[in-house]
Formats: sequence, structure tokens, C-alpha cells
Amino acid sequence: MTENIGVLGKNSPRCTDVERVVSVPLPTAYGQFRAVGYFDHERGDEQVALVYGDPGADRVLTRLHSECLTGDAFGSRHCECGDQLATALRAVAAEGSGVVVYLRGHEGRGIGLLAKLRAMALQAEGLDTVEANLALGLPVDARDYGVAARILDDLGVRSVRLMSNNPRKREALVRHGIQVAEQVPLLIPPCESNITYLRTKRERLDHHLPHLDAVANASS
Repeated sequence: MTENIGVLGKNSPRCTDVERVVSVPLPTAYGQFRAVGYFDHERGDEQVALVYGDPGADRVLTRLHSECLTGDAFGSRHCECGDQLATALRAVAAEGSGVVVYLRGHEGRGIGLLAKLRAMALQAEGLDTVEANLALGLPVDARDYGVAARILDDLGVRSVRLMSNNPRKREALVRHGIQVAEQVPLLIPPCESNITYLRTKRERLDHHLPHLDAVANASS
């Protein structure tokens, strides 16, 4: 994959509603990535893909990471998002190539930052993450992964090894034309602050979190 730095014209990307705007080297604590910026004309969101090395087209190690300000930036232990992002970036760098698509507009599984904080307040009162969203009259999961599929297509990626515990991400990519050759677990050791949240994700949202069994056995 050739390096392309600067602002690109409207006709450059293959996507129609997702426009590639800029590509620039981005040195990080995890290695030298390339940040490829996109504008989603359908939703009005700015998106970014962090590309490491030359991923090629097939079996590309990939993470679709939903924006989580509290976890990614503030280090919240209420969720495992920040640790998952760091682990994914390290894994891509260790692999020598890969893509992390950082999906803005996905805060709180798509309900937004303030609504997420309101849901967290309800969780502090005893509701689980699903019940809290429903109590606010909001969807349990409002995320759409179509933009991620279009970004991967623009990058020339046809099939991925998807770093995720969420089967809905796999289903969404396949539905949008990206093959998932393998689903790679991204398991973060739980802590006291997020164990209930993680159990809810497993029991009510079908996330594959087998490492929680060891926690249950240790406490029994």
C-alpha cells in the first residue's frame, strides 16, 4: 500500500457516502501508524482508520473500535474499552500490519455521551447496562458498522481477522460485504468495577467472554 499524504479530491475514494479526506503518518506509543481520515456524508461524522504497515487485502488483523471517551481517554474501569484499544494497537504492531478503525458516533453503543452517563447513573442504582438503556427509552445497541465496512473497502481490505468478542460485529461486516476469516478474542482481565458489566455483556448481549468463568470459579 503506497503512502498518500495530504488532502484528497472527492473522486479519489471508491466509497460514495464516505469520503477519504487525508492520510498522514502518526507516530504513537505503539508504533508508526498511518492515520487515514474519512468524512461520513450520510451521518456527518468524522472517522479515522489507523493503518500499520502494508495490510494487503486478505486476512487483515482488524479491530473496529467504538468510541468511548470515558474508557479510551479517561481510563475508566467501568468498561474494558481503553484496554481493548491499547491491546488492539499493540497486536497490530506486533503482527507487522493491520487496521484499527476508530468509530466515532458509537459512544455508549450509539446513544451518545450524555445518555451513556445517565445510563451509568442508573447502573450505579442497580440496573444493568441493558436495563439502563431501556429505562431511558433508548435502544440497547444503536451502532451501525456500515461505515467501517466502507472504510475497509476503500483501504482495499477484502477479508479480516476480526479482534472482537461481539458476534454482531462479525455479522455486520459480512452483511456489508467484508469477509471475516477469523474472530480473534480480545479478552481483558476483569476488575471489581466492571465484572457485572462484563457478565451482562455475555449473558444479555451474547459477547464471547469465556475468561469470566475463571473469575466465577475463583469466587465460588
